[in-house]
Amino acid sequence: MKSLVIVESPTKANTIKKFLGADTSVLSSYGHIRDLPKSTLGIDPEKDFEIKYVIPTKARKNVNLLKKEVEKADIVYVATDPDREGEAIAWHLIDVLNLKGKYKRISFHEITKPAIEEALKNPTELNIDVVDAQQARRALDRIVGYKLSPFLWKKVMRGLSAGRVQSVAVRLIVDRENEIKNFKPEEYWGIIAVLKKDSKEQFESTLTKKKGKAFGKMGIKTKGEGEKIKEELEKAKYQISSIEKKETKRSPASPFTTSSLQQEASKKLHYPARMTMSIAQALYEKGLITYHRTDSLNLSDQALAAASSYINGKFGENYHQIRKYKAKGRAQEAHEAIRPTTVENEPDSLKIEDKYKKLYKLIWTRFLASQMKEAIFDSIKVEIETDNDYTLQSNGSTLKFDGFLKVYPMKFEETTLPNLEEKEKVNLVEIKPEQHFTQPPARYTEASLIKELEENEIGRPSTYAPIISTIQARNYVEKNKERRFVPTEIGTSVNDILVEHFPEIVDIKFTANMEKELDEVAEGNENWKTLLRDFYEPFNKNLMQKEVSVEKKKPEDIPTDEICPKCGKPMVIKTGRFGKFLACTGFPECKSTKAIENEKAKTGITCPACDQGEIMQKKSKKGRIFYSCSKWPDCTFALWDKPTGEKCPKCNSLMVEKGKKISCSNKNCKD
Repeated sequence: MKSLVIVESPTKANTIKKFLGADTSVLSSYGHIRDLPKSTLGIDPEKDFEIKYVIPTKARKNVNLLKKEVEKADIVYVATDPDREGEAIAWHLIDVLNLKGKYKRISFHEITKPAIEEALKNPTELNIDVVDAQQARRALDRIVGYKLSPFLWKKVMRGLSAGRVQSVAVRLIVDRENEIKNFKPEEYWGIIAVLKKDSKEQFESTLTKKKGKAFGKMGIKTKGEGEKIKEELEKAKYQISSIEKKETKRSPASPFTTSSLQQEASKKLHYPARMTMSIAQALYEKGLITYHRTDSLNLSDQALAAASSYINGKFGENYHQIRKYKAKGRAQEAHEAIRPTTVENEPDSLKIEDKYKKLYKLIWTRFLASQMKEAIFDSIKVEIETDNDYTLQSNGSTLKFDGFLKVYPMKFEETTLPNLEEKEKVNLVEIKPEQHFTQPPARYTEASLIKELEENEIGRPSTYAPIISTIQARNYVEKNKERRFVPTEIGTSVNDILVEHFPEIVDIKFTANMEKELDEVAEGNENWKTLLRDFYEPFNKNLMQKEVSVEKKKPEDIPTDEICPKCGKPMVIKTGRFGKFLACTGFPECKSTKAIENEKAKTGITCPACDQGEIMQKKSKKGRIFYSCSKWPDCTFALWDKPTGEKCPKCNSLMVEKGKKISCSNKNCKD
């Protein structure tokens, strides 16, 4: 009997082929074979939200190939990914290829021989509730995007767009920026005493109380208060009042979910969320990790047994501890957390690109650590009293047993104290008052924005990467030198108009509640068209009212001393979709424009190609930073990595920064 297996990607197809017999073909759909039309809404609210799907031009050739192969097969296994998107792709394949009565739906969470064989033995049914949830999400996003974007074109400027979830992410960043601007720092003081024993071994102690009353963080608010306390402490006598020794434990973190992987890869590897998901997709399709779109912390019994065997053999039984984790909220516990498919596949043994290896190592070590014992520290707390009623405290901590830290290093600070005894007198060396100011909330990084979205139940883990890419590509936010998000002027303007006139669209609770309703659809508890109707009717009514009542708010032009090189008229600074630029006041007769030279974009490095221009930092339409010659388009030299200005000693090409390494920009040079 001839079988056909259909998956989404060629890489996944090639991996699965290794585990199947000669009578089974494996082909790829190359993702979605059907989608909403680009030029029209594609959803008819007047016909009960009837959706019009089309086969994109680029997919037609492959669809015809799949149809021919389906005719040759006795049975077709639809093996798309085990999530909403995968279920929707399966549904489109079944419909377009006319597979009814001829197909079986199979799913698996890892691409290994046992997993594939198990899936083939136990086919499942297509989950139409999950398909409907995906259709509802797609329809909601399309309605908001296609209805609100033209409104922004009319009322602000052409080329703008709005998104159901992306707009909430922009709001978070704008709100945070406003908090920072409105923040007023408050002064406070801390006092450190440097003490010593007779042996002259010094240690520091922090002032905590007076007459049993704690100072707290803001207890000393002025320099005058601090100086007064300093004078009293300089006259005081010091004695150890209590010593408390105990073991403290630090437990390992759970294995990765999609969200926590994106956050940790951002912190440790500086990988953008989209890059993390792309690499994870490749690792999954190569059969190296389990499915990477998951909010579950569950681990299979086989995975637990494999971890136990590996840890006991590699590090000893005293390092192993079975740990089972449970996710909060509405996680799909039938799925697994992200883990290596085979724990014996040690990172250094794999012949894969360095960027893939780094992410795999992060996943591999996190999984192993999750099944190891706590790290144990010897901790000591010493309280010191003065004869004028002040209390100070010293803390010490030393690592006693490394536990999970053996494979998953984390930051910790060891502090040793001298051998002290209760009622022992110690001598003062000096008093150090330290001035501090309260700090504003930090701007979001990719990691902290993802965490905020997750905590507020905005979007799904699989949507975080495209959300972050989209808001940068639209020039609504950008990253500063510290890789933190700052809203652009146009991003702030769009956010302000949405907050004022479409508050539900950018309301955190409203958007989170919509996610819960989509989950209810996926679980078969709510009708997807009812959800669309309940959203669309008030939204569309409000939109029609605002079309009439809201006046156009065009960004004001800023006069300059620049003269148009073509017609001699003054030039002004205009705000466009991708930022500010110089434009001639003679428009439309004269359409001369000019980029505004950004001092921050200059690198001071001469272009090695033309030897005339300067290498400048620029941003692509998708929001990605790159470096190119200022003489473009006459000179087309460009780099993705930041040049250092130094030349390669081997080939004389520019050296560039790649993560923490400096290497040659010439791919053919291995320096």
